[in-house]
Amino acid sequence: MHLNDRTVLITGASRGIGRELTRQAVARGAHVVAVARGFDGPAGDRVTHWPIDLADPAAVADLADRVTQRHPDLSVVFNNAGVQTLTDFLTDDPRDLRPVLRREIAVNLDAVVALSTGLLPHLRRQPSAAIVNVTTGLALAPKRSAPVYCATKAAVRSFTRALRYQCQDAAPHVRVVDAVMTLVDTDMTSGRGANKITPAAAAASILDGLARGTDEILVGRSRLLPPIMRLSPALGHRILRNT
Repeated sequence: MHLNDRTVLITGASRGIGRELTRQAVARGAHVVAVARGFDGPAGDRVTHWPIDLADPAAVADLADRVTQRHPDLSVVFNNAGVQTLTDFLTDDPRDLRPVLRREIAVNLDAVVALSTGLLPHLRRQPSAAIVNVTTGLALAPKRSAPVYCATKAAVRSFTRALRYQCQDAAPHVRVVDAVMTLVDTDMTSGRGANKITPAAAAASILDGLARGTDEILVGRSRLLPPIMRLSPALGHRILRNT
């Protein structure tokens, strides 16, 4: 699947991987509906900014209802936006955490499900289409410091696989793809971790994997994790526990 002359929707398009996905998709000939609360990313006549707070279910539902009216040839959706909250449930005040974690769940999981399912009736009417959900190696083995983030990404990974099964049976021209990230040098990972890849490299891996027709795009060192988890789950959990 190539992006030339396609209309694609990218969430979290103003920063990090989403910003690079927008830039590179335009370079590959796509028109991009760039979804973000604020936008200072690539501009031009091939980028349409759609301001939205993905933590607001009503706004997400409105996006799913209206975007295909304005962009009837939309055929690819990248659910890329994500929020990560570092938490210690033994020391943090749960009353303070509750609204923060609900927002994390809304952006990372609820919005992904709502956009994937809300846009699916339109996508299945296209000659070919794709939903690409960006997850992480932490969906396979969580880290200690972000329990809710890891849980939401694990849920998205499971949702993505199950939705792929449904599309394979009833709409095989709609591909459902899991893009599994390694550690990427973004605002989210600032000040921690080593051996990060650039957002440009992460975005290129996603787009190249989509072009190859891969259902699971393993980016960077995340390629090592599935075989490790098959051979020794304990080792995989130990490796990622304190990342």
